[in-house]
Amino acid sequence: MSLLQSLLDPSTVLSSDSGNITHMDWKETSNSHVFEIDLPGLTKEDVKLEVHEGRVLHVSAERKDEEPPDLKVKETWHCRERASGSFSRRFRLPENAKVDEIKASMRDGVLVITVPKEDLKKKPKHKQVEISGDEEHVSKGLGRFVCCKA
Repeated sequence: MSLLQSLLDPSTVLSSDSGNITHMDWKETSNSHVFEIDLPGLTKEDVKLEVHEGRVLHVSAERKDEEPPDLKVKETWHCRERASGSFSRRFRLPENAKVDEIKASMRDGVLVITVPKEDLKKKPKHKQVEISGDEEHVSKGLGRFVCCKA
C-alpha cells in the first residue's frame, strides 16, 4: 500500500478518541516519516507515545483542569474556551517504518515524531534457500515410510 493510499484509507487512522481538535501533519522525506502534532499547553511529561501490535502508533495525553478555586476568593469566569481532558490518536505506520528506531521530541507544544524508513526495494522479495544435508547418507528409499491401510 502506498503512503497516499494509507493516508486515504479509513483504517489507517484507527481512532481519535478526543472531542478536542488536535492537528497533525505527516510528511515523508527520503529517509523517514515525520509526524508533527500540535499539543499546545502540554509538556513532554503529559504525553505518552507507544507502538502497539508492531505497527500501530498511539499518541495520548491529558490536559488537567485548573485547580478548584479557593472558596475564600470569589472568581467569575467570563470566558473559558481552553479545553481540558484527554487526547488519544492511533494510526497504522507504513510497511517501510523502522519501528525500533522511532525518535520523538517536543518543543513549544509541538510533538515531532520521526520514524526512519527501510528501503523495501533493496530487500529481495524472493530468496533461494540452499538445502543442506548429510551427503554421505545412503537413502533407504521409500521403505522407511510406513503406510497403514485398514
